[in-house]
Amino acid sequence: MTEPSWRKSSRSGTNQGNCVEVADNLPGRVLIRDTKDRDGGTLTFDPTAWRAFVDLAKSPG
Repeated sequence: MTEPSWRKSSRSGTNQGNCVEVADNLPGRVLIRDTKDRDGGTLTFDPTAWRAFVDLAKSPG
């Protein structure tokens, strides 16, 4: 089994403490967790659903 390769989201603030980590190296799923609470739980998304969310978040309001 492949281990998640975590990276800080490019949209997370630099020193604001509001960081999200993403692992998108696993087949068929994208994992999301809070940098401040790495043991507090992980959200799992289908890659298509995750891409739709990211595209929506990037779109102008």
